[in-house]
Amino acid sequence: MKERIILNTDEIKKTLERMTFEILEKVDNCNDLALIGIQRRGVDLAARIKDIIKRRTGYDTRLGKLDINLYRDDWTNLSSTPTINSTEITFSITGKTLILVDDVLFTGRTIRSALEALLDFGRPKNIKLLVLIDRGHRELPIHADFVGKKVNTSLSEKVDVLTQERDSIDEVLLLEAEDE
Repeated sequence: MKERIILNTDEIKKTLERMTFEILEKVDNCNDLALIGIQRRGVDLAARIKDIIKRRTGYDTRLGKLDINLYRDDWTNLSSTPTINSTEITFSITGKTLILVDDVLFTGRTIRSALEALLDFGRPKNIKLLVLIDRGHRELPIHADFVGKKVNTSLSEKVDVLTQERDSIDEVLLLEAEDE
């Protein structure tokens, strides 16, 4: 596989700062705001956004962690059993504006699963989607409200988001199959 860096450490930092400002511009009341990170790297990004909001406004935004694996629609097609992570939403989401955070938006199936999972916790006022990378190829009518970067990819390519918290580096890579 050939790899190309799409975003480096500084670019990821600037992108998260920009998207956080977009959130603050569009949200009327920080008291009703909560961030929900999709396990795993969406949680890392949501925690950083929470820190930026705290630094800029002084407001300590609620942060939840959501595991969608039990809501996936491809369990019967998987060659291996997915790893189950924890869901930690320790506050009521009813009436809240939720920012659902994920690293890469692709087919939309992860987000469909996340929406289904969230509704088991209550009825939010609204849910907005924030993704670091939108690579297209949607199979469902799902779009992101906040996008870090749009990247045109082929179906044979892969986008990997690496975070300092899990991978000891902040980087977004485009992986391409090498010509044979």
